[in-house]
Amino acid sequence: MKKYLLRRILHGLVSIFLVVAIVMIMIYSWLDREVIFASDPQFSKMSNNQQVVYKYRNWQNYGYVDFLQYSDYLQMLANNGEIDEETRKAAFSFGRKPENDSEIVTEYIQKFEAYCKENGYTVQRLNAIVAGARKTLAPGGAQQLFAYRNRSLLQRLWTYFSGLVQIDNIHAVEDEEIGERKLTFTWYDPVYGGKKFSPAVMGNGTKHKYLLYCDSSFPFIHQNMLSLSLGKSYSVNKDKDVFTTMTRSQGGYVPSLITYPTGLVENSADDLHSATYVAGSLGSSDVNQERFTDNYTNVETVRKNMSRMGYSFTIGIIATLCAYLIAIPLGIWVSLRKDKLADKIGTCYIVFITAVPALCYILIFKAIGALSGLPTIFDMEKESTNKLMFVLPIVSLALPQIANLLRWLRRYMIDQMNSDYVKFARSGGLSEGEIFSKHVLKNAIIPIVQGIPASILAAMVGAFMTERVYTVPGMGGLLINAITAYDNGVIVGVTLFYATISVTSMILGDVMMSLVDPRINFTAKAR
Repeated sequence: MKKYLLRRILHGLVSIFLVVAIVMIMIYSWLDREVIFASDPQFSKMSNNQQVVYKYRNWQNYGYVDFLQYSDYLQMLANNGEIDEETRKAAFSFGRKPENDSEIVTEYIQKFEAYCKENGYTVQRLNAIVAGARKTLAPGGAQQLFAYRNRSLLQRLWTYFSGLVQIDNIHAVEDEEIGERKLTFTWYDPVYGGKKFSPAVMGNGTKHKYLLYCDSSFPFIHQNMLSLSLGKSYSVNKDKDVFTTMTRSQGGYVPSLITYPTGLVENSADDLHSATYVAGSLGSSDVNQERFTDNYTNVETVRKNMSRMGYSFTIGIIATLCAYLIAIPLGIWVSLRKDKLADKIGTCYIVFITAVPALCYILIFKAIGALSGLPTIFDMEKESTNKLMFVLPIVSLALPQIANLLRWLRRYMIDQMNSDYVKFARSGGLSEGEIFSKHVLKNAIIPIVQGIPASILAAMVGAFMTERVYTVPGMGGLLINAITAYDNGVIVGVTLFYATISVTSMILGDVMMSLVDPRINFTAKAR
């Protein structure tokens, strides 16, 4: 069993890698990179050279290129001690055209070009664009000097997979003004004013202020030391990690009495346990200085509704439970009444669900629900007072699962009842009840058991059409929104998540079959 699982896990990891690689090829090679600016309001407001630089800077964010501006190159030299600040400022002021450059500017532009050539960059200089008789700069027409290089697929894959798991440590923040880098343990969390027994581990020099803490929310002990990074979103949930987008709560704020590091007590929805370091943020406003004592000022907010994954899993798991609780006894019932009225009704239901497009019957259920007074639109603000809005999405997901389970269970049951061993059991004097419970049902249920892990894990993925029709803020719409907005980070991250769920469900399905069927032995050698 161990060797089999190890092989399946290794094969699964290779499959996941290949799926992500194929998606990256499709995104970065086959699609026109210009389309990502189609619905960008900032891009439409820009013009001339400013628009060109904005393109390359965002192409870098989206993973298309590595982008290096001349000013960043000079700053790199200054940081390395190769030039002083006065030289950096003198070399920075390049002219509107190459012939307008000073000697020192020309010298360092040549060094910049040599550095770029050595590292595979393509240098691009945009002369200033002027307008009018006075030769004033046109809007966005300032001169620009930068370099870029296209990222290879292997480079993208290495960068992506090497950064999947991030471990927070006291050297995570590069700011030299961070002070003493250390970890601090306390029995009384300052978030609660230091009066409530609540153990916590805090860091200085770490990305997160709180690495380990306790609160009243399940599972009661939380950590920020180890985090999963599926990539950054640039439009769907701007500048947020894809995993955070999937798991962060949604909806209105939930304020409570918060004790800030300065001792200020305020009714706020800020989640101080999520505080992360932002260099120089403490002095950015008077509000920060009133609340915080260091640069750990970037905090999330506490919201009252579930996350995208939470909604999808809640609806999906209830639909799955209903499907199994209804389909298994119903499948047994119709198979025992083969070719009778009950069997014919069940067959008609199976044919209807299988033949009719999913969107069609979802809309039919939605219309029936509207006539019966059930909510047809999911409203997070009313969720706490009206749980009926879950009914139609659950029904729309459960009914096709019932049809699928009913079809296969009926088939397996009838196949088993026509088997030779059943005829021998009857001739041996066993009753129909004994034959059914000890032999037929036990063997017929084995293939059904294999699909249980997939059904449970698929609940986290969400349902595209169902969530779209009922406007459920779940996982199903996330990939669609990302594709519409050309949000490459979300597309790749969600693809990785889906692929991992699929591989895991197949492995667990095999394990489940081996548990219920002693004839399946993964350790046996082939003969």
